[in-house]
Amino acid sequence: MSGDTEELWAERAKRFFKAELKRADVTYDNLADRLSEMGLSETKASIANKVSRGTFSAAFLLASLKAIGCQNVRVEDL
Repeated sequence: MSGDTEELWAERAKRFFKAELKRADVTYDNLADRLSEMGLSETKASIANKVSRGTFSAAFLLASLKAIGCQNVRVEDL
């Protein structure tokens, strides 16, 4: 882990997020709808932009994981 850069962690977060969406069979459109039901305003485009940049907040990640029904996250797998 020594020498890991912020860019590497951003890439890990992006890969993890995309894998969880795929595992839950949720598209960006579906996610936007689910987040809206939770009172959060996101669009397919805003989600795609955040994911492509890999610079989304922890709040966005956690809300998204809750929205797709993710119950566990294994940090050691990142």
